[in-house]
Amino acid sequence: MPGGAAADPGSQALDAGGAERLLATMWRIRAFEERLEPLKRSSMVHGLTHLSIGQEAVAAGVCTQLRDDEPVYSNHRANGHALAKGVDMGRLLAELMGRADGCCRGLGGSMHVVDVAHGFLGATGVVGGNLPFAVGSALASRLLGRERPAVVFFGDGAAQTGIFAETVNLASLWQVPVVFVCENNGFAEFTPRSAHTRVERVSDLAAPFRVAARTVDGNDVAEVHRVFADALTQARAGGGPFLLECLTHRLSGHYVGDPGGYRAAVEDEAWRARDPIGRLVRQADAAGWFDVERSRAAEEAARDEVEAAVAFALGSPFPDPGIPAELTYAR
Repeated sequence: MPGGAAADPGSQALDAGGAERLLATMWRIRAFEERLEPLKRSSMVHGLTHLSIGQEAVAAGVCTQLRDDEPVYSNHRANGHALAKGVDMGRLLAELMGRADGCCRGLGGSMHVVDVAHGFLGATGVVGGNLPFAVGSALASRLLGRERPAVVFFGDGAAQTGIFAETVNLASLWQVPVVFVCENNGFAEFTPRSAHTRVERVSDLAAPFRVAARTVDGNDVAEVHRVFADALTQARAGGGPFLLECLTHRLSGHYVGDPGGYRAAVEDEAWRARDPIGRLVRQADAAGWFDVERSRAAEEAARDEVEAAVAFALGSPFPDPGIPAELTYAR
């Protein structure tokens, strides 16, 4: 699938082909979520909807380097991670619309998306609840004689939970192949980081557990790609856990419909100037890889794919009322 997870992409330095792939992936995420917002406002999408517009570089820089058998565990803001990992766009949208052709037959919704075939092992609405799953998955691979890294996404708010410390401690103790990826967008829902901790950088929290950590510019997809490549190589080689903190910013509220009164307009404007798509285009143009016309073509392709996904989802029926009983009881 365009922009999705490859069978075995490896972890290589960024080149022209890799940059184009990252560009396509970020545009797919951006176009999908920009179309998702009006669908949600018209009640065609159900449940709370959390957008990651402005954060696309993290999902793209991380997930496009993973194999299908290297699992990803996501949080409530999961659309970008799912698309970058290879989840079919039509099936993802059908799931958000509660349709039978969705990834989970329309029963999960945005915070419970799973696609086992592509190694996307779930979104969750429980803050920090995905962290132990990733470590458990990494431990299982170790016990089976493999060194299959697991990747888990979480926000800076989740780093304040007790389960974060417990999980990182066990990951360090057992030296399992897991990469913790913190998308630090400065807000734990509606609360700025400065209001709930004096520790400015989440990466500093790894030090007591002797876990390697780095903080990167999460709006620079080339930097995210490069540093995650090193972490992934380390994990695949049995080097143990790694914590990657990506400093980024969501250009919308916590959820669709959030009034956003707590957000500073001047800060949003500054972050818009650091838009990850525009930055990659400028970097690629300077390197002689491609220019803004290539970006426009990628955007057009992404928006066409989104419209095809909308048609697919709207054409899908709602689940049969008997499905819950079928999935609850064993035969």
